[in-house]
Amino acid sequence: MSQANEWLHAIRLRTLPLALASIGLGSFLAAFEGKFKWYVFLLGGLTTVFLQILSNLANDLGDSNHGADHGEREGPARAVQSGSISPKSMRRAIFLFIILSFSSGLALLFVGLSSLSTEFVILLIVGLLAIGASLNYTMGRNPYGYAGFGDLFVILFFGFVGVMGTYFLHTGKFEIQALLPALSCGLLSTAVLNVNNIRDIVSDEKAGKMSIPVRIGRNNAVIYHWFLIVAAIAASFVYVLLNYHSLLQFLFLISTPLLIFNGLKVSSIKDSKKLDPFLKQMAISTLLFIITFGIGNLIY
Repeated sequence: MSQANEWLHAIRLRTLPLALASIGLGSFLAAFEGKFKWYVFLLGGLTTVFLQILSNLANDLGDSNHGADHGEREGPARAVQSGSISPKSMRRAIFLFIILSFSSGLALLFVGLSSLSTEFVILLIVGLLAIGASLNYTMGRNPYGYAGFGDLFVILFFGFVGVMGTYFLHTGKFEIQALLPALSCGLLSTAVLNVNNIRDIVSDEKAGKMSIPVRIGRNNAVIYHWFLIVAAIAASFVYVLLNYHSLLQFLFLISTPLLIFNGLKVSSIKDSKKLDPFLKQMAISTLLFIITFGIGNLIY
């Protein structure tokens, strides 16, 4: 594999569409009110892609340093652990994406708010926390991913922060009912992580990475997976009921068979190696859920 392909593999391109889900949903929610701003959408999307790449690279280096990436790991080989990219080169790439994430995020705040207001400072702090969360999932002395808090951070940043922050930059206001679809986005993004963690449960336990599946066991992790899926569907369903105008608003329900299919596969497949395709399938299903939710509420 060429060096360029090694970097593309380390970036994990298949995770990037999911990173856009929260920006897309926040933009859809703003568009429902006729307040969509294309530059907020584009810069928001660019920032979240940079953050996702930063997280992926930091995760690669962090798991290698902490021993979670080893010969018995069921998932795809990681760049640092396999030796295809040196730790020094990975650290340089991580620094580059810290700069890119910060610069893009700062530009987003300037065009979205246009003044150095209290809101600007608050969102700047939130952005810095997002960069810190991307780095500290598996890096550092006490990575929160190894303590089992990864799911909480995904719900927070892929759900509430990503969606509500984007919505605010479009509209200049906070709408409490928008927390419901934001919760859906966060829960489904967490379900993607849960598939990953169920797949890696044996190797993570050996490395001391106490993910939710490691803490509660595989059977309970499957139940937890169903909870994430059902609760996500329910949250958006309640939002539509509270803002009901037409049956078209329930268009997102056409994506639910894909989510249920994922739950059935996660429940039935015992060979961890065979779970890997359903990580991607869950990510695509989540993106489809967001798109159909947005379209249904735009065209009603």
